[in-house]
This record gives sequence, C-alpha cells and structure tokens, in this order.
Amino acid sequence: MVLGVVGEKLGMTQVFDSDGLVIPVTIIKVDPLTVTQVKTENKDGYNAVQLAAMVCKKKKLTRAELKHFENNGISAHKQLKEFRVQDSNEYKIGQKIDLSIFNDVEKVDVTGKSIGKGFAGCIKRHNAHRGPMTHGSKSHRITGSIGAGTTPSRVYKGHAMPGHLGNEKVTVRKLKVVKIDTENNLIMIKGSVPGHEGSHVVIKPSINHWKDRSR
Repeated sequence: MVLGVVGEKLGMTQVFDSDGLVIPVTIIKVDPLTVTQVKTENKDGYNAVQLAAMVCKKKKLTRAELKHFENNGISAHKQLKEFRVQDSNEYKIGQKIDLSIFNDVEKVDVTGKSIGKGFAGCIKRHNAHRGPMTHGSKSHRITGSIGAGTTPSRVYKGHAMPGHLGNEKVTVRKLKVVKIDTENNLIMIKGSVPGHEGSHVVIKPSINHWKDRSR
C-alpha cells in the first residue's frame, strides 16, 4: 500500500558506478503526475489516490473521462492509475507527484505488458525438452503425449500446450534503482523491465525497500 508512478520505457544504456564497473540499466521517463481523485475509507471504503499520466488530446478520450478531468480542473491525460495508500489525507486534487518519492528507495517493483511473441510451441513457451535428432526420429519439436487414452481418457485442464506467448501483465520485483535524474524526469533501473520500448510501466517501491534499514 504505497504510492507509485507511471512512466514510459525508453530503452537501455550503461552507467559506471564508483568502482568503475559497468552496470546495464533501463531508462524510464516519468513526467510529473497529477492527483485527480482522493479516496477515503469513510467515503469509499478504502484509502487510495488516483493519478493522471501523459497529457493527450481531448479527442482521444471518452465523454466520461473528459468530464472527470473537467470537474477537477485538470487537462486531458492519457492514463489513470490508482494506488492504495495508508493515509490518503496527505494528498489533494491537482497535486503533482514526481520522482522525488523514490529518493530514499533502493528497490522497486515494475509492472508492464510483456513483449508479444505470437503463437509458440511447448519448447519455447514452457521450456520443454525436444526429441532426439538422430536414429530415425521424426519427433523433434512436437508436443508429444498429452495424456493416456484409457485413464483419464481426457486432457487435464492447465496442461502445458502450444499457444499464445507474451503480451500479458507481468510484475518483476525488487529491481535495483541505480540513478534518478529529477532534472530530466528519468529513473534508471537495473534488471529485467517488462515491455517493449515506448510501452508504459508502473513503478512502485518494493517491500523493505528503504535504504535505511532502521525504519
């Protein structure tokens, strides 16, 4: 139950640490977010803060979305994201949220949509073993047996089969924050950040994320 941000994945680069070691990092651009709604436990049943990200043209939004922004005196934004917090009374509509909330954060959780790989077989999709490549074998990359014919005489639900791979919501936890550039609204993270270049990701502090362990 912590506040996070929404950013755009720009790509990868490398930075040098104090020991001269090369660290591969993913650069994520996080423009200042605007608080569009504050939910309280007394009124809504839980404490949460709704943030608007990425300014866009009005013609790209529905009438309901436009009315929501107009009622709060906020310009049109492309995305709305809600974060549950311990105390929502600390925030006000129209307040700006930037990368300064990560100044004391060491590790973060990143959520995004993974890169779509299309239709894939069991070897690529589930890391299955392939068949023998010699001695006259004709079963190299096929699925193989999916169950006995007599018992249970059916295929169990959830069995590893060929199908669509990727293009699904993925969360990678405890990625290290290497550098924060508040002047250019950039955060550099070491680790596997889901999604392709230009995709949108949600960044939240991990549990036990503080640099100061005494907290």
